Amino acid sequence: MKIKAAVIHAPGAPFQIEEVELAAPQKHEILVKITACGVCHTDDAARQQVIPVPLPAVLGHEGCGIVEAVGSEVTEFQPGDKVGISFGYCGHCHNCMTAHQHACENFNAINFGGVQPDGTSRLSTLDGKPLATFFGQSSFATHVVVNEASAVKVQYDDIDLALVGPMGCGIQTGAGAVLNRLRPEFGSSIAVFGCGTVGMSAIMAAKIAGCETIIAVGGNPRSLELAKELGATHTINRKEVDDIVGTIKNEIIPGGVNYAIDTSGVADFVKKALASCRFMGTAVVLGATGDVTFNIQAELMGDAKSLIGIVEGDAIPKLFIPKLLDYYKKGMFPFDKLVKFYPFEQINEAFEESGSGKCIKAILRMDA
Repeated sequence: MKIKAAVIHAPGAPFQIEEVELAAPQKHEILVKITACGVCHTDDAARQQVIPVPLPAVLGHEGCGIVEAVGSEVTEFQPGDKVGISFGYCGHCHNCMTAHQHACENFNAINFGGVQPDGTSRLSTLDGKPLATFFGQSSFATHVVVNEASAVKVQYDDIDLALVGPMGCGIQTGAGAVLNRLRPEFGSSIAVFGCGTVGMSAIMAAKIAGCETIIAVGGNPRSLELAKELGATHTINRKEVDDIVGTIKNEIIPGGVNYAIDTSGVADFVKKALASCRFMGTAVVLGATGDVTFNIQAELMGDAKSLIGIVEGDAIPKLFIPKLLDYYKKGMFPFDKLVKFYPFEQINEAFEESGSGKCIKAILRMDA
């Protein structure tokens, strides 16, 4: 079938909305009419080739929509179902078989290699040239074909379906790092570096977990005010405070925090996050970060600290996304306060405003 999709032809190039060809779903796949798709830093990293993906490609990995058709062996979904879409995974490696799909041994090949889990793509130009798939979905498009394993049924009729898309990556990454992996003790302390979607989600999750001290570190005054509204007990403007680590360890919580999370992807803030931790504290890296140099004895081992990387919030999306939606319904996870909607045709503007900090979580609406 012919659909419209935002295509990237060269590194750093603007998105071009074009008519392309989408193949029919195979036996374990579903065809979804996309309602909306979140704009994520990972999409831009792929566009700039910081994360190398084959080009030309259709990006987008926080899709949601309505099922229009199902493959011959699909049993979980039927036409008319509302779904959110998350990352792809093979389902048969050791990590997948032990409920660690986020650590699928074929994760990079499926999500960044331009193909579906079976090694093929469903997208092509009108003259038959293949287009790379992203995260097994390529949701910067009016329709997608996705493996049923990556789709999550949305049971709520009173939640705007367009809000569900970002849960497939950014929101579950931040919230899951706290609730699934760190599991902070009630009354513990945490510092979150970066007040974008991932950082704000971590802050909301820390409040749910009962952290007593929640420190937001960012450079946008409006975002820092919102962080307070979402659960932060303290904020630090990195543009105004020279000694962030000293402020945390000497003024806010003597000795440092139990946990710190960096969502910025900036090497210096990874180091600051680790330095902000107290003895036996744990620092988490969630941003796509390049090389970082540590003095292991002085910065890590000497204080018995841990430094860990977490992928996709250690989440099983089919279980975790419904849990987050339940928290949202109860008023405990108001992630809708992060959102600004854009028509699909304004995709380049949405990326520009996301990058400049004018909005925290841009969502493209294909149903506008």
